Amino acid sequence: MTHSEQLAHVFAETLGIDIDTVIDSLQYNSIPEWDSVNHMALVVAIDAEFDITMDTDDVIDMSSFGKAKELLAKYNLDFSK
Repeated sequence: MTHSEQLAHVFAETLGIDIDTVIDSLQYNSIPEWDSVNHMALVVAIDAEFDITMDTDDVIDMSSFGKAKELLAKYNLDFSK
């Protein structure tokens, strides 16, 4: 499984949404499931899945699924596939 697939599964499971809706343009607060509480749950799930600790600035900047991939790349995760 690629890092992109792993991240999509984390988003789908944590937010309780269909995996097919997890696309780069999926944005924070664009769906009821991605509110401030679930944003923090998502951060915790991402940290656990990839064994990282996201910086506070990254948590704040994670405004979409596409942005999440961009931010996580700096933790030596490859999202090019």
